[in-house]
Amino acid sequence: MLENELIYFIRNTTLICVLFWITAIPVSGTEPETVLDTGLYESYVQNDVPAPVTLMPRAGVPDEDVYQYRAAAPQEAAIEEGATRYLETDLLLNRGIETYGFIDVGIGANAWGADWNGPITFNDRAWQGQMNQLYLINERILKEDQLSLGGRVDLLYGTDFLYTVAGGLDTEWNSNRYYGLAMPQLYGEVGTQALNVKFGHFYTLIGYEVVPAIGNFFYTHAYTMQYGEPFTHTGVLATWNPNDQLSIIGGITNGWDNWDNGLEAGRTIANQNYANYNSNASFLGAITFSSSDGTQALTLANSSGNELAAESFVNPNAAYVGNRTVTSLVYSNEFTNKLTYVYQSDFGYQAYAGGDSPVYYETQGQQPGSAYWYGMNQYLFYNFTDYLIGGLRLEWFRDNNGTRVQYGLRDGSPEATGFAGNFWAMTWGLNYLVGNNLVIRPELRYDWFSQDLGNAAQGVGLPFGKTAGGLGTQSDQFYGGCDVIWQF
Repeated sequence: MLENELIYFIRNTTLICVLFWITAIPVSGTEPETVLDTGLYESYVQNDVPAPVTLMPRAGVPDEDVYQYRAAAPQEAAIEEGATRYLETDLLLNRGIETYGFIDVGIGANAWGADWNGPITFNDRAWQGQMNQLYLINERILKEDQLSLGGRVDLLYGTDFLYTVAGGLDTEWNSNRYYGLAMPQLYGEVGTQALNVKFGHFYTLIGYEVVPAIGNFFYTHAYTMQYGEPFTHTGVLATWNPNDQLSIIGGITNGWDNWDNGLEAGRTIANQNYANYNSNASFLGAITFSSSDGTQALTLANSSGNELAAESFVNPNAAYVGNRTVTSLVYSNEFTNKLTYVYQSDFGYQAYAGGDSPVYYETQGQQPGSAYWYGMNQYLFYNFTDYLIGGLRLEWFRDNNGTRVQYGLRDGSPEATGFAGNFWAMTWGLNYLVGNNLVIRPELRYDWFSQDLGNAAQGVGLPFGKTAGGLGTQSDQFYGGCDVIWQF
């Protein structure tokens, strides 16, 4: 059954993408020209914001171009040929269209023997192999210094779809609880690489880790990415790169993880006295400073606008709306050609998060009824050889009011939220490059949680050691996992 679904998916999505791009015509009216490879890794990162160490470097791309906005250490001649792209054709390349993708398959488990890996999303099912992502991309890259049309289509099929779908369009074609389809990006853009406007559905500017597996060093994700940040937006973004050291991006979106859903979709707004209660128009922007030698980068990003804050306890058909703002800071420093350090911190705020619930935990000095979350991540990457990279991630995430961290959303998984307290995690991992197209990513992870006083009274239990139908019983967890990514 799954094999037939995969064959159908690959055949049809590839055809759709080809038909979409084959009609692309340069604005300038000049003859089509072959587009040079812009770097496989660059294509997977989210909107030119910092990202981790390059897994599969591409030949012929100057370091300053690939790493202009990246928290990454150049891999010195790791693979001269670069990854082979099996889907590319001369017909599309002559029109500036690139077609490529990858498949990510892995398994992870916890030492407690629980069916689910607690609040670890994406890799949520314990002791069961997952095809996390079958990922296809079609894109047309803007010309460097000439007005042109560009765009991109991303399709994700696999178990990760559940944490990638956006409200509206994505939810209409999925029914299977384990495997499904998401379209995390569908956008067009016009301009040059230095000055352009993007319109459609695209990945967020917030944070450091990304949705596509190939864009991350680790198999699992940090708490900040899982619970503190949006994944996608729909709207308009303008980008200005005046030089190699500065990038400014800003625009308007319809909020967090939305295709076309409004705030009042399927419900009434309980607090209609709130400013612009029926609008989820949001600001999204980022500014990046890079050193002249490309070894350091600093990115400040922000998203702010109204979001659904809490379901009404009194009226099940109503919900509260409030401003949600998150600010992310990412700093990277390539100390040597082997050692890279990355720091990330997030601060988030949600108004009306308490709604009219009779039980809601607040921290002294904060605005009543509001929720706050903040986190800090630190990464170290070391290139042992051109083909073997080691990584360490240390993280702390504070869910101040118990509104962010929860168990998996997948049908059949235990569901609970309200873990007010501190989450810590330490993750060790390796990236082993095999040939031009394959990377193996084993990792070990240890999580622990300190619960705020009174949280246990809500009956949510502890976040680890939980099986379906029962409450968690453990405050810490050892986790081990490994995945394999093959690019095509």
